[in-house]
Amino acid sequence: MTPDQFLDSLKRKGPETAYLFIGPEAYNRERCRRALIDAVLPPDERESGLTRHDLDQSPLAVAIDDARSLSLFAARRVIRLGRAEAALPKGKSVEAEEEGGATGGTAAPLEAYLRDPSPGTVLVIESSRYEFDGEDKARLERVQKFYSAVPAQVEFRRFSPEMARALAQSLARSLGVQLGLAELALLIEATGGEASRIAVEIEKLKLFAGDRKVTAEDIAALIPDAQTTTIFALVNALGRGDRIRALECLDTLTRAGEYMPLALTFLATQFRMALTAREANLRGPGDIQSHFNRLGVRIWPERARQIAETMQAFPKERLVRAVAKLFDADRGLRDARPDDRIVMEEMVLDLTRGPSASGSR
Repeated sequence: MTPDQFLDSLKRKGPETAYLFIGPEAYNRERCRRALIDAVLPPDERESGLTRHDLDQSPLAVAIDDARSLSLFAARRVIRLGRAEAALPKGKSVEAEEEGGATGGTAAPLEAYLRDPSPGTVLVIESSRYEFDGEDKARLERVQKFYSAVPAQVEFRRFSPEMARALAQSLARSLGVQLGLAELALLIEATGGEASRIAVEIEKLKLFAGDRKVTAEDIAALIPDAQTTTIFALVNALGRGDRIRALECLDTLTRAGEYMPLALTFLATQFRMALTAREANLRGPGDIQSHFNRLGVRIWPERARQIAETMQAFPKERLVRAVAKLFDADRGLRDARPDDRIVMEEMVLDLTRGPSASGSR
């Protein structure tokens, strides 16, 4: 079931004896966890009624024995079993060291418990390690199969761009944060569309901006990754051959205190991925995202779009040349030099030299 279906079921029917919370998305998982604890444990019983076991540290059977035990201090209990994937038997499809720990075994103790569960006790089995697609898909399905006896499974999938945008608008509205469309887009891009980060950053913006409208400068000041938008602007300026704009972006990064080797690493990654996408004959952001996910490199849809834009702006020969120049610049930053900015400016001048450099002078 989805998180919303879980919350609706909890409200209408009350808690099940056990749940499997599976998937990497943290915001909805925390919402559901809090709602379940609120439904089972009154505030004055939470200290004694809430227990956690990590299955990479102790066997599943030990946690089940705890669930069977009657507590002298709590009539109602919520028992969380974290790192649930570690309880799986070590088979040929999953290496032991990947699963973490040597506690893997059989689900028999859990299955036996669920046939006769302790009254007033709710098990919450949590596995947040694996994604629902890409190389993790088979591992996640294996976790689901191992815990198939659990009566209710709640899937925590990552937010789509549309869902992230809707969440940001809803949170901003509920907190009274004045967030324009451009600033909203910048916030989502800077947080990578991660719901938990969106929630945290909107709360920070509320405290920082108060009742006035949030500006792009506010977001750049509070969210470190927001500076990557200037790096993307630098990539686009280089793609157009716009030397003046590229140097302006470089000046912005310098004044913002950006660590130039880190900015260069980001640029190099962007160009290498664009070159890979061009050599693979990928056609658009969707193809790019799917291709890199299959390679085990998870990228956000917005990043795939930016890679597509870089690929379109640069012919293959210029991409190859750009990667070479970025390598030279990286080597220059590692050498004894008077100023990182000089190395970066030389790189910009090299990449915007030629007949296609529309903005150069």
